[in-house]
Amino acid sequence: MNEVLRQENKFLINFRQFIELKSKLSEIMIPDKHNGDEGYRIRSLYFDTLEDSDYEDKEDGVYLRKKIRLRIYDPMSEYAMLEMKQKQGEYQRKRSLSISRKDAKEMVDGNYSCLLRYNTPFALEVYSLMNMDVYRPKAVVEYNRMAFIAKENNTRVTFDFNIIGTESNYDIFDPLLNQNSLMEQNMIVLEVKYDGFLLSYIKDCLDEVNSSKLSVSKYCLSRSISKHYRF
Repeated sequence: MNEVLRQENKFLINFRQFIELKSKLSEIMIPDKHNGDEGYRIRSLYFDTLEDSDYEDKEDGVYLRKKIRLRIYDPMSEYAMLEMKQKQGEYQRKRSLSISRKDAKEMVDGNYSCLLRYNTPFALEVYSLMNMDVYRPKAVVEYNRMAFIAKENNTRVTFDFNIIGTESNYDIFDPLLNQNSLMEQNMIVLEVKYDGFLLSYIKDCLDEVNSSKLSVSKYCLSRSISKHYRF
């Protein structure tokens, strides 16, 4: 089980800002080894309660809130990452556990007893929480991510684009999963994550977008149809 606790800020930027910042960051930070020309692909399945408690907490800006998801980087992968992110003011606590493809598929089907096979307190906590509060799969989100890293203060700057999703099919291992666009193609989600404080040379590079800090949630974007167009 991996665990990190760090600050995380999100910004909504346009394509021009993305090109400019990518060029600047390439000179002062280390590109993620998985980047390639178009970044790397991420697909996540989000769970929520029957009453959508986590969604509502996010929309209401509740100080302490969480989200639970399965994440993969390739539909052919033999494993998935089970993750819980807990917002604590300015800090994000993220715990993650690698589980087998078979067990991930069981969770997609709403069977969480597979987590009892993992001898960790985190797996037991997630199992108890998802059963007591009746969590169910709610939405899949997929996007390209381009990341830049600085070893100091565990700093990571990411750009997420080509964001698509679905609320009708939860099979994250389906290579032909039918999804819809969740955001205008010109818009990119910028995330800045770090421990303690943001290094000045990176902060200066990001000054242009500091005024556009937003609470952008890809999970909330993915629920746009069921939450905003319900009859």
